[in-house]
Amino acid sequence: MQVILSTQAASEVWGQNAILSFQNDQAVIHIKSLSDCLAVQKVARKLRAQNIKDVELIGDNWDLENCWAFYQGFYSAKQDYALEFPVLDDEPQAELLARIQCGDFVRDIINLPAEVITPVELAKRAAEFIEEQAEEYGDKSAVSFSIISGDELKEKNYQGIWNVGRGSANPPAMLQLDFNPTGNPDEPVLACLVGKGITFDSGGYSIKPSDGMSTMRTDMGGAALLTGTLGLAIARGLKKRVKLYLCCAENLVSSNAFKLGDIITYSNGVTAEILNTDAEGRLVLADGLLEADKQHPQFIIDCATLTGAAKVAVGNDYHCVLSMDDKLVDALFKAAEIEQEPFWRLPFAELHRSQISTAFADIANTGTVPVGAGASTATAFLSYFVKNYQQNWLHIDCSATYRKTASDLWAVGATGIGVQTLANLLLTQSNS
Repeated sequence: MQVILSTQAASEVWGQNAILSFQNDQAVIHIKSLSDCLAVQKVARKLRAQNIKDVELIGDNWDLENCWAFYQGFYSAKQDYALEFPVLDDEPQAELLARIQCGDFVRDIINLPAEVITPVELAKRAAEFIEEQAEEYGDKSAVSFSIISGDELKEKNYQGIWNVGRGSANPPAMLQLDFNPTGNPDEPVLACLVGKGITFDSGGYSIKPSDGMSTMRTDMGGAALLTGTLGLAIARGLKKRVKLYLCCAENLVSSNAFKLGDIITYSNGVTAEILNTDAEGRLVLADGLLEADKQHPQFIIDCATLTGAAKVAVGNDYHCVLSMDDKLVDALFKAAEIEQEPFWRLPFAELHRSQISTAFADIANTGTVPVGAGASTATAFLSYFVKNYQQNWLHIDCSATYRKTASDLWAVGATGIGVQTLANLLLTQSNS
């Protein structure tokens, strides 16, 4: 089916203010302004919902943003479709292909079963993808990495990842990747990116109900998002040094699994009591943040599908941002506005750090006040692993990573939301 983009109103026969009409074998999208990309995405979703699988975008009105909006709405997890784009100028054509390449990596790896994407496999695929991006857009030698897995994590004192992952037959893993296009081993680090990579989350002994567990192969969405972010930043010409840390594990129940009441002692001496084994994401991220902080980067971003509380606050429609650094938050929102992606700020203040106190350790891995702000206390936990947590650190609770049910914009499955915004932020901060 050929699809035309038009700023002319549809005939009234198609209904009042109709945004879609048909003529012969062609569909026409009717929008008031060519900047109304959400309407384009909605129509693409309508066409896929009608089981239309083979589409060609034709006419003169298709620019980069409208092509991308259509692709976002037309994408589905089964990928049983064909979509032909019009020829764009060189620069927007390259940007469209880079968005598709990086967005598809994020969505595909989130949608794949946990039987395929184990902790070590996630780390390997992420490293391979960044190597491919570096080779395509510069020099593969700009990338170096190591994957630490299994008991080696315990030996090297990555206690959070090891404890969360020790209950699974699939060993936990940590990817430590260095993208350094300068070739200078002493080059300062622009940013450290720390991603939660829980490839399956049963909840552990604080086991989830079946309905809540059914989509928990997607609990590595933060790791996927940051890998796609770095990939897109490389495609857009990133020339500064960035380090990527993925904290990967399966959270399962077994005789070896960690338990409620256990106390984890981290490499910085902070002790954490386990009050809920389903609050495992912050436990693995702590190791990544400790390692990131040692690099003395200009700023740190961590991404995680961390709390149900964030999703209660904003649904599936926004990523949540928590930080005390107003300047860095403002830079993020400027990037989000440019890239037309939805982010929302939730509170994180000093008071939240006192709401995870416990009698048996320095902190607990859940809030310990009667009515706590779950997303904020989760951030408070993480703050104990960033020395200067008040500045140059963004925590993103990725509520918009995955949709269990379709909407008028998105199919069921991973969305890829956030890749463009965070890539934009990396590039703008590298030029500041």
